[in-house]
Amino acid sequence: MSSAKFMPFAIRSMSTNDIPQAVEIEKQVFPAIFPPTTFRLELGKTNSSYLVAFSIKSAANHLAPTGVGGSFTKNISGIRSLPRKIKEGFRKEKELVAGFLGIWYVVDEAHIMSIGVRAALRRRGIGELLLLSAIKQAMSKNASEATLEVRTSNTGAINLYEKYGFTGRGIRKAYYADNQEDAIIMTTDSIQHPDYRKRFVALEHSHQDRWGTSRLTFL
Repeated sequence: MSSAKFMPFAIRSMSTNDIPQAVEIEKQVFPAIFPPTTFRLELGKTNSSYLVAFSIKSAANHLAPTGVGGSFTKNISGIRSLPRKIKEGFRKEKELVAGFLGIWYVVDEAHIMSIGVRAALRRRGIGELLLLSAIKQAMSKNASEATLEVRTSNTGAINLYEKYGFTGRGIRKAYYADNQEDAIIMTTDSIQHPDYRKRFVALEHSHQDRWGTSRLTFL
């Protein structure tokens, strides 16, 4: 019998202590965003929810780039994209924020505002973990559907969203300020419907089979 596979990242609600790392990720992923997200204000709103994907010290070696060996602190220092203050905070707090996701709940809709993952930690299933966590939370809050905007050129993200049942419902012309690119409005059918829930469970199991089981503590 094979041993259980665990993903070296977990999901929880964002705290004020996470804000410096969230700001750093936002600058990296959305360099042209204006105005930047006021995370402290968002965390105080009753209709918003921010989740973070994080790695704990016991999983730190999974973050090391190929060929980087040695101690926990050396491995973290090997991720060159992390600013010194973030690496020092990681050593102190023993947690690295790998990515974040923000949701606004408006009436019965869960509007996913942004998803960001550190460049050094992409292609590890973190973005998908954040997305499925957001949908799971929206289900628990009895939201009827989930919606978001995505750049027309971002085919990778569009494919992921379509995988989770999002379909194009409209266009926001010149939505992105940096290059006036259009945004596709993507929305799910009812996430409370038994057919969607069955599909979602299958997708969650598929993610676990590929990347490992993750701990979710935000519900």
